[in-house]
Amino acid sequence: NYQARNFMLEQMQIGDKVFFYHSSCPEPGIAGIAEVSSAAYPDASQFDRKSPYFDAEAKRESPRWFNVDVRFVCKTPLVGLAELRSHRELAKMRTLARGNRLSITPVSADEWEFITRRLMKL
Repeated sequence: NYQARNFMLEQMQIGDKVFFYHSSCPEPGIAGIAEVSSAAYPDASQFDRKSPYFDAEAKRESPRWFNVDVRFVCKTPLVGLAELRSHRELAKMRTLARGNRLSITPVSADEWEFITRRLMKL
């Protein structure tokens, strides 16, 4: 998804903390914290004809898809999607928007603080 890619390229910086979010499971939600450990770099699978992620439009001189590396920081108590949605302080959080399918979304400083301090009690 281009929007998720653009968030990664334009906003994610080495050292940024990120929530590790479980989706496609019985109880989706935040399950941990990681840290961005590399700048964005081209995803090699877009050039591999044998990969399910091969993209015939991608060129090595102008890649379309990128990765960042993250490192584990800590596992947290699961903060489920229903719990996140129940707090008006998080009403504008992009991840909680109905129909959101993005794998990467920005989290504001206030949202981060509310989730880590009040919900995770870190």
